[in-house]
Amino acid sequence: MISLQVNGKKVELGEPTPLLVYLERLGVDARAVAVEHNGQIVERAAFERVTLDEGDQVEIVRMVGGGVGRTS
Repeated sequence: MISLQVNGKKVELGEPTPLLVYLERLGVDARAVAVEHNGQIVERAAFERVTLDEGDQVEIVRMVGGGVGRTS
C-alpha cells in the first residue's frame, strides 16, 4: 500500500500506479486535464512515463470550456 496526496487529499493505492491508469480509474479523459507531479507540470506527451508512488504530490486540473457571455 502506498500513500500520496492528490489535489490536497490523502489517497492510498495498492501499488505504484501509472498516471494514465490512475486517470482512467477516475474516469478522467487524459486529454482534458493538466497534471502537476511533485511540483512539476507534466507535458501531456509524458503522461505515459509518470508513475505515482509513495509520498508523491499530484494536482489534477480539469479543463473547462467557456467564454465571454452576452448580456442583454
